[in-house]
This record gives sequence, structure tokens and C-alpha cells, in this order.
Amino acid sequence: MTRDKLYIVMPVYNEGDAIEKVVAEWHSVVDSAGSGSRLVVFDDGSTDNTSAILERMKNNHSNLTVITKTNTGHGPTCTAAYKFAVAENADWVFQTDSDGQTKSGDFRSFWERRGEFDFIIGWRKRRKDGPARWCISRTLKLAVWIIFGTALKDVNAPFRLMKVERLRRYLPLIPDDYFLPNALLSIMIAKNNEKIAWREISFVPRPSGSSSVPLRRVAGMGIRLLSQLYKMRNMKLPP
Repeated sequence: MTRDKLYIVMPVYNEGDAIEKVVAEWHSVVDSAGSGSRLVVFDDGSTDNTSAILERMKNNHSNLTVITKTNTGHGPTCTAAYKFAVAENADWVFQTDSDGQTKSGDFRSFWERRGEFDFIIGWRKRRKDGPARWCISRTLKLAVWIIFGTALKDVNAPFRLMKVERLRRYLPLIPDDYFLPNALLSIMIAKNNEKIAWREISFVPRPSGSSSVPLRRVAGMGIRLLSQLYKMRNMKLPP
């Protein structure tokens, strides 16, 4: 199998306590991938020391790209990252988060099976980030089933390998300000019968810090998400 060009994209916001270890861990993955592979960290307007750490790390991590942008939120940052990888002519794009809850050791089995599937998505069977977030995940899964008639193992998993040739067909359908583009992507590719594999991944408690989305805001965000999903229920999918 050819050594494909891989872009690992990682949104980050105020992860100064964790970002150095996480970036070093994932940089070793792109080091062993195909020529031109990159780890691209999108700094979504961090206000702590995240930006300074990333700038310093660029000096001794040759395959690290850091892009600093104004704060728009996690979802729009993911969308911007996907568009960047497509524009850079990557063969594959992989997205994960920057908080250390996912582990690079799970990636190898994804990469080894890329010849069989166009989308390989992580499945957090055993979440360790509290009952509230488990409940939110279950509610989202039910909402997707009710609105779209589509069953997904994990609607918004931040651990997904995607073939750029197929991904680029869906990106124009995602508004730049969409709250959870990964959820919408999962729905679209499932409804369009893409070649998808779901693989169980580890998902550990945050090693440091706290989520940038406080639980007190979750209810309002959930209403916003359901509204966005409902508006897309009749979307026309690409061939």
C-alpha cells in the first residue's frame, strides 16, 4: 500500500496544561506516515499560554503546522481544518481533540485499514467523562434517529479518519458556523451509504484542566444543535 499523505488536524482552545504532551504524542504519528504528512493545530484564539507553547514547539517538530485564528468555537474550527487539509491536497485527514482524552495508540488500526474504507470513525463505548456527557451523547443519538432515521454508534466522536476524495464532496453542505460538523458529517455519510467502519477507541478522563464548554451551557447548546439538525433534514446529498 502506498504511503499516503496524512493530515492530522487538531482544534485547540486554552489547553496550556495538556497541549505539549498531546502534540508530541501525535507528531510521532505523522513522522511515520507518508511524505508531506503534517500535524496541523488550529489555535482557536486561546487566551492562556497555549499559543506560546505551540510557537515554541514548532522549532523542534518539523512536521508541525500551527494556525492561529480568531475564536469561533470547536465546530467551525473543525470545518476550517478540513477545508485546509483539502486545499493542501492531503490524501487522508484525521481529526482528534487536543485535551488528551483520545490516544494515538488507537490510530494504527485505523490507518492500516484505510484501503478497505473511506471513513473510519471512533466509537466511545466506555466514556469516562461523567454521566452528564454520557446522557448528552445518548440524547443526541436518539435525536439523530428521530430526525433522520439514521442509527449511528457515536454521533460526534473526535477520532475520525476520512478519505479526502470523499470528504470534499460533503464540505460544501456544512455551513461555516455549524455547531457540530462532525455530527452532520456522520449523518450524511451514513445516509449516503459510504464505506464506513466503526472502531472502538479508548476515551479517558481529561488529564488536566476542564472542558471549554461548561455543563451549565449544555442545555442551550443542545437546543441550538437540534435546530440546526432539523433544518438539514431534507438536504440533498452528493453523488
